[in-house]
Amino acid sequence: MNSVQSPAYQAGMDARFAVAARHSRMVRVLRVAVPAAVILSMAAIIGVSIFNPFRLLLPKLPLDMGNLVVSGTKITMESPHMAGYTQDQRPYEVWAKTATQDVTDPDHLDLKTLRAKMMMEDQSTITLDARNGLMDTKNQLLDLHKDIFLQTSSGYEARLSQAYVDMGKNTVTSDEHVDVKLLNGTLTSDRLRITGGGEVIRFEGNVVMNLDNMNPPAASGAPGAAATATAAAAPEPAPAPVPAHPGKPRPSSNKAANPK
Repeated sequence: MNSVQSPAYQAGMDARFAVAARHSRMVRVLRVAVPAAVILSMAAIIGVSIFNPFRLLLPKLPLDMGNLVVSGTKITMESPHMAGYTQDQRPYEVWAKTATQDVTDPDHLDLKTLRAKMMMEDQSTITLDARNGLMDTKNQLLDLHKDIFLQTSSGYEARLSQAYVDMGKNTVTSDEHVDVKLLNGTLTSDRLRITGGGEVIRFEGNVVMNLDNMNPPAASGAPGAAATATAAAAPEPAPAPVPAHPGKPRPSSNKAANPK
């Protein structure tokens, strides 16, 4: 007895056979691909842990950082802390909220909400806070922008909108308006120059200074000071007059009484 199969039945069988064949091919591919992917992932993890390619991005610069975010060729580091020494062995430190670096330009860091601190030649320190900054790690240069606050350990304060810091030479320059708080007053200018390791501070352009406590000391000062001022102000005695015609001195007409 011969079975008769309709064309529709044969077409359905062919379709199911094709699906089964594709499934079989996928299974064969996955049997090879999954172990290969696992091996490649393990090799990548071991390679990163051994060779650490990120250390090549910051040569000769100690760096402590939090999380890393990679986007294209840029790496963003959270809470980085950089420290180093100038050529004459004076320390400097830089903190930031975030630091972004392009792997194609490893010598520059884009910093956000940063603080920089460096020691001057007279052992005093300068601290600078800024909203934005660009750091040249190779040449030890720092370009600051927006809401800059400069403070020295000797008590001076300044507010700027732009500053250029050369940590190697210990100089700070600004070509924009500067407001300075002195120990006894205030000062404003159009430009600022700090050179000589902090020994020379120059203000240029429309310099206006207001000083406090410039009144002379009161007259009722310390007794010793008043006596000294009185003694210093007292005129010296005039010399005895010289006679116009010098001659033999005449004896005095007054005679002392003889005692009885």
